[in-house]
Amino acid sequence: MNGAKSVFNSVRSFSTLAAISAIIISGLFILFNFGESLGWQVGLAVLALAIGIPHGAVDHLVALPATSKPKLALLILIYVAIAVLAVLAILHWNKLGFQLVLVMSAFHFGFGDAAFIAEQDRLTGRRRMKPKTQNAFAITSGAIPVLIPLLKDSTTSALREINPLLIDWASNIAPQLKFLIAFFFVTTLALLINEKRFKEVLDLIVLAALALVAPPLVAFAVYFGCWHAMRHTARLTLILPKAKSAAERNNPVGSFMSAVKPGLPALFGTIAVALVIAVIDTSNIDASYLWYLLVVVWALTVPHMLVTSKIDRSALN
Repeated sequence: MNGAKSVFNSVRSFSTLAAISAIIISGLFILFNFGESLGWQVGLAVLALAIGIPHGAVDHLVALPATSKPKLALLILIYVAIAVLAVLAILHWNKLGFQLVLVMSAFHFGFGDAAFIAEQDRLTGRRRMKPKTQNAFAITSGAIPVLIPLLKDSTTSALREINPLLIDWASNIAPQLKFLIAFFFVTTLALLINEKRFKEVLDLIVLAALALVAPPLVAFAVYFGCWHAMRHTARLTLILPKAKSAAERNNPVGSFMSAVKPGLPALFGTIAVALVIAVIDTSNIDASYLWYLLVVVWALTVPHMLVTSKIDRSALN
């Protein structure tokens, strides 16, 4: 399993370096007083989101790895129907839909990250985190990148450009949310240090720095595309036959690309759908395009989370 081990180690290094790079880039833009300019934020966010979109497009291969075409067609139909309903719900109930997506995403991202680490531990023969540490890490690593960027004061101007209806998404509970996240952050760090899980300590510190330094659009997009999606794709190399075969031949690059290629059509489709919707909405096309791209990505997260919950539970148990 040296190939699989190499995939996990390389992806973890890449996600960490990508997040640190985004922190440095954001810091430089802020230092030279370009931090509030939406242009560079949209460009970087769209690029990062594009990197992450393919990771959920092979869910049909995960849910039904070997099945008949009618069953596969039915699964895809249901999957697309759920995503379409989610798009309509978010567009109709902007604030409520946004809040539900945030909660759902925090749990999905956090437990997905914990599952990635659990599988890496298994590949390297390392002792797993204790259940309470694992759960605390999952909650914290999901809440930080999803909620913290949206609780900053600088978020208001970005949300005003994208969708003003989302500005007061946290209403009067923002202080309580900040306290809870800080509590989980400190508690989780203590648990990780006690178990000598220093790589996971670094993960949380990098995620916190990304959430605090980078603008909210950049922070979420870089986390989604270069952290969560990359780590999820690494996990797919343990499931998809072609990726497993390449890993067994000690070809980590071939293994990873075998998990990426089936999702590329979804990337082009998502970009096209978001662009069509944005063109129809002719006001402020740069901001509206990013908004609709985010809506499509969030909507796809709903069926994606349902499909991947099974492999998450398997990895964590």
